[in-house]
Amino acid sequence: MLNHRLTLIAALTALSLGFASSAFSMGSDSTTPAKKADDYKKAVDLIEDEKYSAAIPLLQKSIKEKGEYADALNQLGFANRKMGNWKAGMEYYLKALSLEPNHLGANEYLGELYLEQKDLPNAEKQLAILKAACGDCDEFDELEDSIDDYKDDNNIN
Repeated sequence: MLNHRLTLIAALTALSLGFASSAFSMGSDSTTPAKKADDYKKAVDLIEDEKYSAAIPLLQKSIKEKGEYADALNQLGFANRKMGNWKAGMEYYLKALSLEPNHLGANEYLGELYLEQKDLPNAEKQLAILKAACGDCDEFDELEDSIDDYKDDNNIN
């Protein structure tokens, strides 16, 4: 019985050391998922600082390395929209939504883009999608506020 316990302890120790060693070596590789996430995170930080043109190459790099994913496509849409490139913004939002139809950020931002284009009916469609997807979440509240402001600014009841 003691031999079995010692064998089990030795096996678990060897296994955990091997895992720790492989995890460490994975972390030092510049192409690891953590590195890719760093490009995305850096881009989001730049976007929060309104440095949209600096964020775009990092997002494109992240997508090139990781493949298309809705969060990065959404941020590309946002950065392009904020720079006045509505067409590219629309394309990225729609691509994000083709991957994740209920992506909260892409639905909110697409609704805001519709408002910028004076397309209230489509903005309201995005609001309905958000209502169904998340109920009363931040993205729903933000788009609802934007729609209310748009209606107030344009004397729409």
